[in-house]
Order: sequence, then C-alpha cells, then structure tokens
Amino acid sequence: MTESIVIAGIGQTTVGEHWEFSIRELAHFALEAAVKDAGGLRPQALFVGNMLAPNLSRQAHLGALIADFSGLIGIEAVSIEAAGASGGAALRQGYLAVKSGMVDVALVVGVEKFTDLVDAKVEDALATATDSDFEAVQGLTPTSQAAMLMQRYMHEYKVPADGFAGFPVTAHANAVDNPNAMFQRAIKEANYLRAGMVAPPLNMFDAAPPADGAAAIILTRSELLPAHYHHRLVRVSGSASASDMLTLHDRQDPLSFDAAYRSVEIALQKANITREQIDFFEYHDAYSIYAALSLEAAGFAEKGKGWELARDGEIAKGGKIPCTIAGGLKARGYPGGATGVYQAVEAASKLRDESVPDQIALIQSLGGPASTAVTHILSLD
Repeated sequence: MTESIVIAGIGQTTVGEHWEFSIRELAHFALEAAVKDAGGLRPQALFVGNMLAPNLSRQAHLGALIADFSGLIGIEAVSIEAAGASGGAALRQGYLAVKSGMVDVALVVGVEKFTDLVDAKVEDALATATDSDFEAVQGLTPTSQAAMLMQRYMHEYKVPADGFAGFPVTAHANAVDNPNAMFQRAIKEANYLRAGMVAPPLNMFDAAPPADGAAAIILTRSELLPAHYHHRLVRVSGSASASDMLTLHDRQDPLSFDAAYRSVEIALQKANITREQIDFFEYHDAYSIYAALSLEAAGFAEKGKGWELARDGEIAKGGKIPCTIAGGLKARGYPGGATGVYQAVEAASKLRDESVPDQIALIQSLGGPASTAVTHILSLD
C-alpha cells in the first residue's frame, strides 16, 4: 500500500510525580486528548507501550484495562514491552497495523507510573531490563551499567571531567518552554560541575529522573482523515527496529550501539532520505553517555566524538543537529516505557508549527544500552 501513514492526533500529560492518579487514569487523559485532537477518529486497535507496570503498579494486561476504562471495549488491545523502547515499539506496531491495511485507525499509548513504589524498589524494577542471570544477580543496575560505560568511554577517548556537561545543559535549556516538562529551568555548566555523584563518573545531571506520565498518538491513512481536519499533516515516513545482545559483556565493543546504528540505517532507507536531510534528532538520553553513543550510532559524529557535539553547542538550537527539542529524558523527565511516544508527540508538535519551515525529525528510543533500538522518521506529508 502506498498511502501515507499520518499522525492524526496527539496528547500527553505533564511528566512528574502523579501520586493522585492511577496508571489507567494517566493513560486515559493522554488518549482522550489524542482522540479529540484527531477530530474524534475512533480506533480499531490499541497498542500500549509500558515497561514496568507489573513490577511497580502490580498491574499487567494494560491493553484490556485501558480500553475498558476509556470506553473502548471490544477493540483489539495489547501491551508492548521492550524496556525503555516500549513506547517506540508500540508506535511501530501501530504503524505496521495501519500500513498493512488490517487496521484503519490505531491508537498508541505510552504510559508509566513510577511513584507506585519508591526508593530501592524502583531501582530493582529498572534492573529487570538487564540480564537477570548474569547482570542483575550481581547487583548491576542500569545506572551502574551506564557509569561503567561512561568511565570506559572517558578513558578510551580522553574525555575531560566536564566533557558531558553539554548534554544536560542543552536539555534543560530546551525544557524551559515545555509546559509538560518535569524541570522547566535552565542550568549552567557550573551546576554540572558541582553536582553530586550518582555512580562515578556519572553525576545527578547525567541521569534522567524516572517519572510518571502518559502520551498518545492516533495513526491513520491520510485519506481517512475527517473533512474538518485542520492540522498540518505529519507523516511517519520511516520506521525500523533492531536488537543487540542483552548483556554488555557479550558484545565485541560495548561502546558501539550497533542496534541503534542498524535501525537508523533502515529507517533512512525506508524514508528514502539521507541523514543530512534530518533537521533534529530526539535521542534516548536516559544517561549522558547514551546520548553521545547515540549520536555516533546515528552517524552524526565519528566514534569517540559524540561528546564534542555537546561541548561545541552543535546539539543546541541552531547547531549542526539540534537534539532534545522539548527537554529530552533529562529535563522533560524519563517516563519509562512511555518515552518513545512522548518523543513522537513532541516531534509532531514541532512539525505542525506553521511558524517554522518544513522539517524532518529523527526519533529513537532505546531498551537498555541499545539492546533494543526503535527509530522513526517524521516529516510533513
């Protein structure tokens, strides 16, 4: 089929500590907004991206739960889990469903509720994204794993102590204008240098804060849009997913995000564009080291040079490849499995803006250290 698959509706909640709402309520707020934004299109299928609800909220079977709570009983409804890439994977499943012609309208919801548990229990839950038999059993957490990657990267490529400061500084600067961001305040490099260590050399500004949130997207074919639809049409022009070894110690080079590279290459091919045509990149900055490695995997920097793009301001607005346009995981907050849907909502919102020239967005969400990588390219139809 050759019809354009477009993002007809978008919706999101603020990212933060939503103690007063359940996971089903958060999902409903986002999907209700997306359906309204799409002119009332009713979905035939619901794909829910979630990472940790069975661990944190004691709730599995989110597809049926959310469909029921939102008045969508009877539709196809399933949940998709791929660690931090769950939202991106759900978006891809929705895209494939509509692209195949088996579904006319798909609803994609990414949702996570971290505040149902606190402290070490959250870290334990996050550790389920690592290899339970060979990593988590030794006490490894995603944060300590990222710290080891960062330590090795800094040693290998002679990166100074402040070498990663540009990543959180850029993210926080961009979040100032995002009303849904957890942290709407800019920081300076001096703040980074004074920050306490989480797991040396990774400090508190190198790690994105886990937070509650939900985002939703309505996908359909362009000819099925309601007559009164008034937004600029944002098309999903490329979609790809790839996987790598789960355990870092099995990889030939742990400082190479091969799955991220493969998914970008396939998405570019599907979209029939080159990376030089990309106007901005939403990488998965759960940790600053992930941002550097993602820039390299996507081909925007040579190996060992990703951190220099942040240092030199090339990822800021007006730079070579602007990133984290709405604050990224670091300043918008890290809503776990909802991340990939938030990225799509934020990118689509920017592309819809008629005050800016036509642009092309590259968005990528990662499960663990790119054990899963899901990449989408969004452009105007």
